[in-house]
Amino acid sequence: MNIGIFGRSIPPEFLVSIQQLFLRLSGSGVHVILYEPFYRRLKSTYGLDIQSDVFLSHQDVAGKLDYLVSIGGDGTLLDTIALVRNSGIPILGINTGRLGFLSSVSDEDIVLASDALTTQKYTLDQRTLIRLQSPPGLFGEVNYALNELAVYKKEPNTMLTIHAYVDDLFLNSYWADGLMIATPTGSTAYSLSCNGPILHPGSGDFIITPIATHNLTVRPIVIPDSSVIRLHVEGRGSECYISLDSRFQAIDSSIEIIAVREEFKVNLIRMEKQNFFGTIREKLKWGIDIRNYPNGIS
Repeated sequence: MNIGIFGRSIPPEFLVSIQQLFLRLSGSGVHVILYEPFYRRLKSTYGLDIQSDVFLSHQDVAGKLDYLVSIGGDGTLLDTIALVRNSGIPILGINTGRLGFLSSVSDEDIVLASDALTTQKYTLDQRTLIRLQSPPGLFGEVNYALNELAVYKKEPNTMLTIHAYVDDLFLNSYWADGLMIATPTGSTAYSLSCNGPILHPGSGDFIITPIATHNLTVRPIVIPDSSVIRLHVEGRGSECYISLDSRFQAIDSSIEIIAVREEFKVNLIRMEKQNFFGTIREKLKWGIDIRNYPNGIS
């Protein structure tokens, strides 16, 4: 079994747990392969005494890894999308960041997580991606996102007018700082902070959510993810920003933007005792009511 470990940097207090993960996997007969910059940081900056083969790109992991473990926050896990692409490699997120919706395995559960991989006792969540169809190739070969595609203003003191069409039917003209199209996975990310609804990961929908809209009667709307979304942007500036998760590019405002559902999905590993509803209750303190906790909230 080949397991890759991906990370950027980690708080020093997690070093013991990371070393424990490495040793436990290696002791189970697993071939552990580390992301090269992360491996160098663990040895040089943190002084961990480990030896490992390394990987660096999509070509190094496609067809060669059985699993990829992401160590960090949700942003780190989003970075793994460019590595796995359409390979189907399952991703397990270990949270050393803050909230950790996607990287949902806590530091205390690292041993359980490693055992789940070696015994294959887990559930796979297939997550929908959104693809930027036009302009094509703006983000190279990774023209898709797990959380959201967003269009927003480049000039700080201006506003955009974004004309949105769904399957060639006019939806609305949004006077706002921007507009995003979020996946169900992204419904608990940027879209949620803009008052978008929470969607179950398997709902088969997208959310169109305005960013700081100037019209208070405009609300987010849920549409089928089979839809083709077209956006036409107007504004005082000649350029606007377009982003796919944490990656962004400036484009000419006159270019038509087309977004569709990506043809493949990403596999996220969910531990046996985890479920989506439990995650939103835990991470968002969702539905917390003192009447449900007669002994107090810990």
